[in-house]
Amino acid sequence: MILVAITGATGVLIAIKLLKVLKEKKISTELIISKAAELVLNTETELSISDIIDLASKTYDVNDLEAPPASGSHKLDAMIIVPCTMKTLAAIAHGYANNLITRAADVNIKEKRKLILIVRESPLSAIHLENMLKLAKLGVVIAPPVPSYYIKPRSVEELIEYTVGRILDQIGIESDIKRWGVE
Repeated sequence: MILVAITGATGVLIAIKLLKVLKEKKISTELIISKAAELVLNTETELSISDIIDLASKTYDVNDLEAPPASGSHKLDAMIIVPCTMKTLAAIAHGYANNLITRAADVNIKEKRKLILIVRESPLSAIHLENMLKLAKLGVVIAPPVPSYYIKPRSVEELIEYTVGRILDQIGIESDIKRWGVE
């Protein structure tokens, strides 16, 4: 079971593609969408919130702190926050579990489960970098969606597919992205 959380940073298309790929691979997913992510969804896509919800096996309200992902007894293979705002990063780094996304991330850290943050911000401040370093030292994967130009992308969609492939690499799921040095 993979928990996907979408926060209010630009890059919601990466989350949508990730959910589509996981569904195609018949991997169960749980989904949490922040209120700010709903606003970004309306700005960046023509999709409705129900279109996104339909991609997941189960969805939870961001304010439901009694939902299963809020407990360490709820079994997850990994949690991916994509995109991850600096606000969410800071909350996680400082143990401020004020909603289901940050609580679930806190649980994944304490249970030593895979937590992957697809952080979206540029340029990065010293505060951002300190928060990332703090979490990286705890084993959290910090993975900004940095484009790889050696794949010679012809579209934004190809860059998104590559980013999703790299996320899948982190959770041990095979993808067919172009690899460095492989023709």
